[in-house]
Amino acid sequence: MYQAEELMKSVNDALQAQAYVRRPASLYDPVKYVLAMGGKRIRPVLMMLGYQLFKDHPTCIMPQALALETYHNFTLLHDDLMDRAEKRRGHPTVHVRWNANTAILSGDTMLLMAYEQMQHCDAEHLPQVMDLFTETALQIGEGQQYDMDFETRNDVAEEEYIEMIRLKTSVLLACALKIGAILADAPAADAELLYQFGESLGLAFQLQDDLLDVYGDEQTFGKAIGGDIVTNKKTYMLINALALADAGQRAELMRWLAATDFDRQEKVQAVTAIYNELGIRQLCEKTIKKYFDEAQRLLKQVSVDGERKAPLRLYAEQMMYRKY
Repeated sequence: MYQAEELMKSVNDALQAQAYVRRPASLYDPVKYVLAMGGKRIRPVLMMLGYQLFKDHPTCIMPQALALETYHNFTLLHDDLMDRAEKRRGHPTVHVRWNANTAILSGDTMLLMAYEQMQHCDAEHLPQVMDLFTETALQIGEGQQYDMDFETRNDVAEEEYIEMIRLKTSVLLACALKIGAILADAPAADAELLYQFGESLGLAFQLQDDLLDVYGDEQTFGKAIGGDIVTNKKTYMLINALALADAGQRAELMRWLAATDFDRQEKVQAVTAIYNELGIRQLCEKTIKKYFDEAQRLLKQVSVDGERKAPLRLYAEQMMYRKY
């Protein structure tokens, strides 16, 4: 059986070997650029690990795995444009290196490429795979809109935030696992359990990302700590701080949220200090554990033996105990 590291290498090799025969090059060069930036390749690896639970040779579904990776990177390309982000994985973003119009059009092309790749499965599985992929893409768009709506609100409830990250992040992990299971002819009950496992794992993963943005090691994390604080992003951390703060702490948080001219380090330190006073880190860690425990419980119910589950179980643990 393949381990996650081997599957990640196979994904990177396949991405590097992709031929871009269509023209004009000015449309496809940004696509190649985005896909060559690297990344964890979590979604294609999960898809192949989901397949491997039921059948050998998971690399036989590489077209569908690459489709999901291409789709994921399309969402990042457009997210960067909407956020006016200048860097992605240490490289200039597409709209910075080229321009906004190129980012829009090349991103749209990536979406279509993902659909073209995903449809290369046998006729028996095609309707179910494409229905799930399309529903997932719609949900991710809904999650992104909620995230944008939250930018202008200071009353976002924890339940709203969890639903937003479920749509924006978790459903794509769930989709990856379920498509892998579908293509391996898994029993429907097992395919659904893997979907639910992916949802819970995705929630834990995103909450871990929120935590690392505040408490991660900058060298390991690969970007400046406190980016969510600087941009007033409505994360699990900020939402719960606003809910739990006393009058003085809330006034201080609101002052920083309203500030337009500030020292970055001072703001990060001040808001983090309030998080520390309120025990927000411990609260987030508890919630991460809750969702990860639920994911482990669901994986245990999948009707294959423990040895077959070992690579997926190990990969999930690595996702949770990461430093970046």
